[in-house]
Amino acid sequence: MDRLFGLNVLAIAALFLGIASAAWAQDAPKGDAGNGRKVYLADGCYQCHGRVGQGGSMNGAAPILAQTRMPFPAFRNQVRNPVNDMPAYSESMLSDKDLADIFAFVLSLPGRRPVSEFPILNN
Repeated sequence: MDRLFGLNVLAIAALFLGIASAAWAQDAPKGDAGNGRKVYLADGCYQCHGRVGQGGSMNGAAPILAQTRMPFPAFRNQVRNPVNDMPAYSESMLSDKDLADIFAFVLSLPGRRPVSEFPILNN
């Protein structure tokens, strides 16, 4: 009985995550990754998050942005009302369009490569 209950809970959780990820994808506005790259570099995002969104440690660990799984509304909220050391970027400083372009750019980044792709680490 406990195993059946556990399987039902897992099935419901998987269904919820599937629906939530589809909803997150719909919430993201269509952005221009090319312009997002320009804005990301011009506004200095790279100084903490790295040129390819790999994260860094300027004033402490800055999150990896490449291939973020954060939905756009949460991304926008973090930029507008950040936690930790990140400065706030109001809409007058960074438009919603530019923010959507930055989001498209970080989604386009390849992210971390598996260790197997580094020959020097596989000798």
